[in-house]
Amino acid sequence: MDIEAWRRKIDELDRQIVLLISERAAAAQEIGRLKRTTDLPVYEPNRERVIFENVRTHNPGPLPDIELVHIYERIVDVMRALQRNELASRPGTPANLAHQNPTGKDQ
Repeated sequence: MDIEAWRRKIDELDRQIVLLISERAAAAQEIGRLKRTTDLPVYEPNRERVIFENVRTHNPGPLPDIELVHIYERIVDVMRALQRNELASRPGTPANLAHQNPTGKDQ
């Protein structure tokens, strides 16, 4: 393939990635709603470890695991903020679910 064909392929892959990230965000919002009703915290470090291990386990390359995990760290940060915003926008939300502690992690 020439460079234009590769760019078209990348453009199509980007469209697919956007759809998948949007689907993931919708799932994260639903989890945020469930956390609100069950008084669970937004930040769950054990769950994040499971996500990152899953990413490493299923990484076919060529990205090194550490680089893919860095991408997922950002995705998880954004999804956590989405959950936090979902929780903060609801009346009657416990304050400890909607605020960050000094380490930058949710309580």
